[in-house]
Amino acid sequence: MASIALPEIEEEVKIATSNGGGPWKVVLWDDDEHTYDYVIEMLMEVCQMTDLQAFEHAIEVDTKKKTIVFSGELEHAEFIQEKILGYGPDIRMSKSKGSMTATLER
Repeated sequence: MASIALPEIEEEVKIATSNGGGPWKVVLWDDDEHTYDYVIEMLMEVCQMTDLQAFEHAIEVDTKKKTIVFSGELEHAEFIQEKILGYGPDIRMSKSKGSMTATLER
């Protein structure tokens, strides 16, 4: 069995400058109800990632079961999390009933 070399993800970190006690991280969690295309499109729209950055995060969430898609001030992290949670189901999969899971961590 051939091994697959995973790309190195360079995380863009925005340092917290307010009293929010940051940086806060938005963690995207793996599931079996969303396609790579969904993850890539969602990250490009919600997190303003390039297609390559979004693809690298899609690989990471699939292989490592989670990926950090944002790090920064609490208010902005909450905004990103809400956008992910409200993105909706993957229309490519009939078993997809809602958005992906995203949590906040410090």
